[in-house]
Amino acid sequence: MAQPLTRKAPINLRALESQRSLIDRAATLLGKNRSDFMLETACREAENILLDQRLFMFNEVDFDAFMTTLDTPVKDNLALRNLMARKAPWE
Repeated sequence: MAQPLTRKAPINLRALESQRSLIDRAATLLGKNRSDFMLETACREAENILLDQRLFMFNEVDFDAFMTTLDTPVKDNLALRNLMARKAPWE
């Protein structure tokens, strides 16, 4: 059986009482404690922000040029190999 992960990295926040109350009410509705609710919510939002950096909007001409660039084989590149070996920020 896998061992549960132990949280070791502290995160400290100061909030208004109204903000804490709002968070507590939402956490209670989900059956979670404040810490679990805040960590899950913050991590989900962080993932969304990171993923939003990977959305590209193109017109047809620019899309065709982009696809051509993607389809062109890449020369060996140390920086690219390092990037592809890096763990995703949310993992």
